[in-house]
Amino acid sequence: MTQDLDLSNFWMPFTANRQYKAAPRLLVSAKGMYYTSHNGRQILDGTGGLWCVNAGHCRDEIVAAIQHAAATLDFAPTFQMGHPLVFEAATKLAEITPAGMDRIFFTNSGSEAVDTALKIALAYHRARGEGQRNRFIGRERGYHGVGFGGISVGGIATNRKAFSGALLPGVDHLQHTHNLEHNAFSRGQPAWGAHLADELERLVMLHDASTIAAVIVEPMAGSTGVLIPPQGYLERLRAICDKHGLVLIFDEVISGFGRLGSAFAAQKFNVMPDIMTLAKAVNNASVPMGAVAVRRAIHDTVIDAGPAGAIEMFHGYTYSGHALAAAAACATLDLYKREGTFAQAAAMSPAFEDAAHSLKGTRHVIDVRNLGLVAGVELAPREGKPGTRAYEAFIKCYEKGVLVRVTGDILAISPPLIVDAAQIARIFGTVGEVLGTVE
Repeated sequence: MTQDLDLSNFWMPFTANRQYKAAPRLLVSAKGMYYTSHNGRQILDGTGGLWCVNAGHCRDEIVAAIQHAAATLDFAPTFQMGHPLVFEAATKLAEITPAGMDRIFFTNSGSEAVDTALKIALAYHRARGEGQRNRFIGRERGYHGVGFGGISVGGIATNRKAFSGALLPGVDHLQHTHNLEHNAFSRGQPAWGAHLADELERLVMLHDASTIAAVIVEPMAGSTGVLIPPQGYLERLRAICDKHGLVLIFDEVISGFGRLGSAFAAQKFNVMPDIMTLAKAVNNASVPMGAVAVRRAIHDTVIDAGPAGAIEMFHGYTYSGHALAAAAACATLDLYKREGTFAQAAAMSPAFEDAAHSLKGTRHVIDVRNLGLVAGVELAPREGKPGTRAYEAFIKCYEKGVLVRVTGDILAISPPLIVDAAQIARIFGTVGEVLGTVE
């Protein structure tokens, strides 16, 4: 297949294009826990696609819902119009979001969800008569997508530096929470680090609370290598935001929909934000879709601020609540409920944790961290060649039929939530075997 396929036209995202196209890896079909490669090999999916296929691949119910929608209503606008599926999807989603966070704005990706959340925070303060609150606080090593808003509040240097002259002004960052000296090989939330949230008080003193609109963090940072929040850290952030009237935004694009054993990380940690950004597993990644869940009080403040008959917020996307995506979301949310997917993930978490930490003492491994059905295995970098050791391990795992994700010198593992004990053992067993062969 690869011999007849022209690879030159597709400019691949977040990929070393020349390296990949010299030795391409193509996935041509998927079912359940497995991909099939272009040469007919079965690949155990240890990454849930890209943190997003929580229910397993090509589930019949979701496929049927998309097919029916495509044959019935291919597109309907949601500007001054609507269609039943988008309202049904919002209602089903609001049934599992934290209490009171039941106003849903649909987007097409996590990146769009983040930019939307930032706009909602600004609109909320303006509606309250505090339009001078226009500063945002993000966090180092945070990933909030690739829109200009998202990379501005994000904290990944490589994502920011090429576009630094065009980022949002008035953005500051908390320090990240990752600390190998204190927290290496923690099981679940590390004990050290809650005090790092107090950095927000310093930023409030520096900028004055009256200028700050919102703080945005991932409750569990995924894309920069699985950074688990220290015990008490998120609680402190919530308290400081309450003290100074700051909107707290949780980016739950990765942590949502059962990944940590609860519907959302907010419920797992019992810390309720004001706004949540969602995407990925909202419809099992079958059709591009994102969403923003908003506290009803914030929504009502914005809606009620303008005169009757006027558009309350000048924002949206042509494909907001697209019919096919909404149909997939309805089917996915029904599937999660019917099969108890989130509880299933919670039940498998202890075995997953034990398997992950069995890698302690394995060659090159300097840390293992985990929560729910996600783990990060951090490797000692090669001198002068950061990232190359983990990338080599990623390739060798794929060659042995297991897909993991590589980010820097960290292997991230986040299988579909339907994973069983034997598959967990195979994923981590393969990682351990490969690391024994990597120099």
